[in-house]
Amino acid sequence: MRLSAGTPSRLGASWDGRGTNFALFSANATKVELCLFDGQGRRELERIELPEYNEHVFHGYLNDVSPGQLYGYRVHGPYEPEQGHRFNAHKLLLDPYAKKLAGRLVWSDAHFGYRTGSSREDLSFDRRDNARGMPKAVVVDESFNWGRREARPSIPWEDTIFYEAHVKGLTMGRKDVPAGLRGTYRGLAAPAMIDHLKRLGVTSIELLPVHAFVDDRRLVEMKLVNYWGYNTLSFFAPEARYGADNPLDAFRTTVARLHDAGIEVILDVVYNHTAEGNHLGPTLCYRGIDNASYYWLMPDNARYYDDFTGCGSSLNLTHPRVLQMVMDSLRYWVEVCHVDGFRFDLATELARGPNGFDRNSSFLTAIRQDPVLANAKMIAEPWDLGMGGYQVGAYPSQWSEWNDKYRSAMRRYWAGEGSLIGEVSSRMTGSSDVFNHDGRKQRSGINHVTVHDGFPLADLFAYNEKHNEANGEDNRDGSGDNHSNNFGVEGPTDDPQIVALRRQLRKNQLACLYLAQGVPLLLAGDEVGNTQGGNNNAYCQDNEIGWVSWDGLGDKDDDLTDFVGHMAQMRKRFPQITSQKWLDGRHADGSFGVLWLTPSAEEMTETDWAFPDGRFLSYVLSSNEKGGNPLFIVLNAAPEGIPFKLPKLTEFKSWRQVLNTADDNLSIAILPPGADVDAPPRSVIAFAGTPA
Repeated sequence: MRLSAGTPSRLGASWDGRGTNFALFSANATKVELCLFDGQGRRELERIELPEYNEHVFHGYLNDVSPGQLYGYRVHGPYEPEQGHRFNAHKLLLDPYAKKLAGRLVWSDAHFGYRTGSSREDLSFDRRDNARGMPKAVVVDESFNWGRREARPSIPWEDTIFYEAHVKGLTMGRKDVPAGLRGTYRGLAAPAMIDHLKRLGVTSIELLPVHAFVDDRRLVEMKLVNYWGYNTLSFFAPEARYGADNPLDAFRTTVARLHDAGIEVILDVVYNHTAEGNHLGPTLCYRGIDNASYYWLMPDNARYYDDFTGCGSSLNLTHPRVLQMVMDSLRYWVEVCHVDGFRFDLATELARGPNGFDRNSSFLTAIRQDPVLANAKMIAEPWDLGMGGYQVGAYPSQWSEWNDKYRSAMRRYWAGEGSLIGEVSSRMTGSSDVFNHDGRKQRSGINHVTVHDGFPLADLFAYNEKHNEANGEDNRDGSGDNHSNNFGVEGPTDDPQIVALRRQLRKNQLACLYLAQGVPLLLAGDEVGNTQGGNNNAYCQDNEIGWVSWDGLGDKDDDLTDFVGHMAQMRKRFPQITSQKWLDGRHADGSFGVLWLTPSAEEMTETDWAFPDGRFLSYVLSSNEKGGNPLFIVLNAAPEGIPFKLPKLTEFKSWRQVLNTADDNLSIAILPPGADVDAPPRSVIAFAGTPA
């Protein structure tokens, strides 16, 4: 009675306290063998054919298999690439639902289903066993003691401030994090890191991929790694390199400690493609289990993949079992690991149907109705590389989206480009031209100037050109369209005027990010002047290039931590910044949401908006609370000072300066309406109105 039928109802390896049920989906396989390994994963102990097949699921129950057991699958079926089938039972395959992996992928030609070097390429067939170099799935006990008082923060969208960070890169350079915790899950919740996040006013840490991933063979041969992790092998298992002792429990312990500090955990997830690449890629999991079901294949020749991602292949979420896997994965991370939300890499690919992006796709519909995910934050990177892939503003109201229109406009504006005040006005007030439809609110836009992909903030004002030579691609990789300005010197300089200007421009970008309606996202290290030496594509740099440098912490020229904290407090102090009501102009009764003003404090006309090469923008945000303070904001991107007048609003007797990026020691000036003031060159200043 050791082996029985088990159930197809729960995919993966499920331990019930007495034994383990194994269940694997494949619509086109003819037979599935479960392979059990010794504790080191070196020796295959036995192969057991799963005895039952129901609803395209092979399944069986073993009553003497317990947590810690290493296993994999060998899947039999036709090897017919031109028909979309790539079964090869000589290849040990990872369970798509594996919750923990043992061992690392050791590259060799044996991982390919075809004979590498053959003139027939992937139409040939390889009979080598790859088991020795494959990571193995591990049966796990999912139980975990969260403690009776563990509670998720549930930060309202309007109060949310994201901090994008890499698990390893965030703490490797922090000397106040214990050496044994640096670069690990647990390091994220070290007291020094939590103190820093609280000092910044961060509410939600957004982690680059922690799903188990693979270092590309090409990178390994170049002695590099896939540092960022956008090369997923398993959508359920936490990446072991950040918590080798017990990555699942290490991750959950970290989540619990961050929650105790009131900080949410958001995961950057990559469901759009896998580590298996194009038709010449390895056979590690999905390709060998059911290639024709998991991937988008070309309709006229199923040998090739329809690639919307630029990574060789694309997962096909129109297939119900592939959609189920993604949904099961999301629910697992919420229910078992207590994460608070997800940022979806190349989200447009997930919502594709036969005719391209579909706002009512199976994926978006499944998310919309799922009760487990109802309170999770859903954030789209709203594009992919396929036709019609750019879909900023097109997602349902449950979603928020990375707003690259904000990034582009603000980079160009503070780099010195003129005639952008109309564009900047929209970006600072929630991008209503993009998101004000179908009941969507300002929180729909995630505003950012920098993210992991591209220059960090310090490099944005230090380099005119990318310097990606360390990536081994002759500086051909990475975007050449950075909207940066080095102000006369490429890279570091000792020129005090340039140093001061660069610092002020960093403050300007940070000030705008926090003053803008929408949800701000801060890139880890931007607050301390972190640099990548001009590398704008550090995806393979697991070293000082890719890690956050904390050398600027405490440095008068580089450390803007307290300034960022001040800006976070301003968002709380002036609720009109975080209002979820779209702004309008002057009403018949004299009330308003926003007033756009000329330097002479007159309301702007069409002629003023078209001012040639304009670089000055000023406006008043009315308080959305009775008796509150309006906020007058001035953005001067001109290289010279510009005189202006403070607005005359009869219900307010004075204006008090609350921000000036050109003055580190802000003098609290209280001035009457109509007073003449100078906006310093390239500065952001703000005044709060005092009720009469």
